[in-house]
Amino acid sequence: MRRAFITGIGGQDGSYLAELLIEAGYVVTGLVRPGAEHYPNLEPLQDSVELLEADLLDRDSLARALEAARPDEVYNLAAPSFVPASWDRPVNTAEFAAVGATSLLEAIRAEDPAIRFYQASSSEIFGEPRESPQTEQTPLQPVTPYGVAKAYAHFIVHSYRRQYGLFACSGILYNHESPRRPLQFLPRKVAHGAAAISLGLQDELVLGDLDARRDWGYAGDYVRAMWLMLQQDEAGDYVVASGEDHSVRELVECAFGHVGLDWHDHVRVDPALQRGAAELHRLVGDPAQAHDRLGWRREAGFEQLVHLLVDADLESLRTLAGGPTTSMKR
Repeated sequence: MRRAFITGIGGQDGSYLAELLIEAGYVVTGLVRPGAEHYPNLEPLQDSVELLEADLLDRDSLARALEAARPDEVYNLAAPSFVPASWDRPVNTAEFAAVGATSLLEAIRAEDPAIRFYQASSSEIFGEPRESPQTEQTPLQPVTPYGVAKAYAHFIVHSYRRQYGLFACSGILYNHESPRRPLQFLPRKVAHGAAAISLGLQDELVLGDLDARRDWGYAGDYVRAMWLMLQQDEAGDYVVASGEDHSVRELVECAFGHVGLDWHDHVRVDPALQRGAAELHRLVGDPAQAHDRLGWRREAGFEQLVHLLVDADLESLRTLAGGPTTSMKR
């Protein structure tokens, strides 16, 4: 049986990836922080995955975890993921997103260089791109502490691949959402707000820039691309994106329309919520290389994604209120 080791297994991507790998017959081990106990996303998998404690910044600690897990594949998904918060904790962001990736590569090199390695890169490495859409050859110009740290990790993966011959890949993933995202992420905030307002549990939804645009996809689709990268004959880096961008206004209209409401009656704009100079523009990815070389295609389009998010929040809010629920894929 093939064996996989996932850092950040308790997050959105980690839990979806663990489900995919278990279904494919893998033995899955996850890395968790020492002292951490509760991982809601892993509750359905608690009997199917083994969790090991290790310090992502300590190469020796990681080496011991790798020795215990004996993986064929390592997926490094551990890093702070809420980009605006990286301005509040830039050192912490740099440590886990940049130094953590380097520590893990060093541990793999020391423990078993045959291990295949996936690094979770991000569209934030492009920052203010010179071209749109972005490809694997687009120059990196990050503007946030998160983007800068991810750019370092992206470069170090390339360096280890070239210097040591490691099978190491970076997936440049654009915004990908699911009901497992925390509420501070915009699509979840909008979906939750639309669901709560439709049920009479909330009066209004307060948002920032309705004209901001993003390339949004479904996390369940995107983790499949991670796995496909490590199944190739040669290691490489890939943009994983929908290839289209949508405005926050479109997101709001789709979410409220799904519950039969006119968003104009319920949404208030607060300029204080805008990201200002750190706002990223023209970030839309070209997934042609992932299509051609990996055979990857997304299954959920924009409208389907938004409806999925709203339906999940309707179900959870009705459950909390003691009302009827409808089972759905999450």
